[in-house]
Amino acid sequence: MQISDAEWVVMNLIWESQPVDARFVIDQLAESNDWSAATIKTMLHRLVKKGALTHQADGKRYLYRAKVRRSDCVRHASGSFLKRVFGGQAAPALLHFVKNSKLSADEVAQLRALLDAKDQGNDKRRHG
Repeated sequence: MQISDAEWVVMNLIWESQPVDARFVIDQLAESNDWSAATIKTMLHRLVKKGALTHQADGKRYLYRAKVRRSDCVRHASGSFLKRVFGGQAAPALLHFVKNSKLSADEVAQLRALLDAKDQGNDKRRHG
């Protein structure tokens, strides 16, 4: 499922606060993004049509909930980005982000631990 940049903003709010009604989404996002209420309602409708959201009547309003997990959307979007920008190659992407990002000591330690674990897994496959 392809989600636009603007739809990501809406989805992130819903993942964090669900269930929500359209008024809540409008109140949270309209001013900071310079979007009209109609624009936000259109995005909600589009996300329902795409299968990213579900909605349920609650009196005169609809309550929206995510129908897809954030992790699934992140996996799809990151895979698409990796293919488009780095030809599907993870190493050049990682090197780019590490070189061009400000990382805390804790983040560097996490990366180091992740790479060490990955390297140990590769050693076991080579020697096992």
